[in-house]
Formats: sequence, structure tokens, C-alpha cells
Amino acid sequence: MSLMFSRVHTAEETAEVALLAAEIWREYYITLITSQQIEYMLDKYQSVPAITQQIHEQGYEYYLIHSGEGSTVGYMSARQDEGKLFLSKFYIGKEYRGRSYASQALAFLEKLCQDRNLTHIWLTVNRDNESSIAVYQKKGFRMIREQIADIGNGFVMDDFILEKEIPVP
Repeated sequence: MSLMFSRVHTAEETAEVALLAAEIWREYYITLITSQQIEYMLDKYQSVPAITQQIHEQGYEYYLIHSGEGSTVGYMSARQDEGKLFLSKFYIGKEYRGRSYASQALAFLEKLCQDRNLTHIWLTVNRDNESSIAVYQKKGFRMIREQIADIGNGFVMDDFILEKEIPVP
């Protein structure tokens, strides 16, 4: 099934992203980080005020991902960064995983890069998130380095940085 990607502009769309984030994060990340860190990160990075600030002050673009039937299946956010695209957030709801939606979303981002003459897509991924790492590697991403980032409140993000070169059309 073909996906559609709609850029988030309105307060209602921002609220939809925040609700999706809360649902997906609480379901998915509980095996990787503590519930206290999940709640902290949702508030700091995925709440309506945080998303609004990222869009209006930090150059992030958020996209809702819709199935051909009109269901919202996930979301992603990215921003241009020194000739590359930083994929900050990319989440698919549990009931929609395993349907090749990640492939379609990454193809959308690659086309975005080509249209904007960006040379790479890069991202951070929790080093213990083996299933996501496997998907990214299958799609041509390679590990660049490891990174531990202090995000406050006694929490860190212990990540790999992955990158994929985007071919020039």
C-alpha cells in the first residue's frame, strides 16, 4: 500500500504527533530505557511545546505518515544540517510495522534530499535498538561513530550515529 506524507503545519497536527509519540514511545522503548526516561524524553522532545519550538525555532520539518486508507501510521521529523539531512525522529505504530512502510518513508526522504541537493541522511539510534539498526543497515546506512549524550535529569542517550550517502539523480 502506498503511503502519503503530509507536512505538519497546524496546532491540531502537532497535537496528533505528540499523541502518536506518547503511544509509540511507551509501547516500544520500555524494553530499551526506563519508564522514567521515556516520560522525561516525551516531555522534553515530543510534547506539543517541544515540537512547536522545533518547527518554529530550530528548522525541523515534521511529517505525518498516512496509509492509502487514510489512517495515520506514524511520523518523522528531519532538518537540513550542513548539506545533509538529519533524521531526528522516525516512528511507525506497532500495528503498522512490518508492512514495508519504513522503506517507503526512507524513499520519500531520499527524494527530498535529491530535490534539495543534500548528500547524506544521518541519524542517531539507541545502541540496543537492534531491530531498528538492522532495518537501517538493510537500507544502506552504515555506522559512523558512537555517541553518549547527557540529556539532563540524570539521563543519557547512548547511541550509534548512522549515515547513508544519497546518490545524485
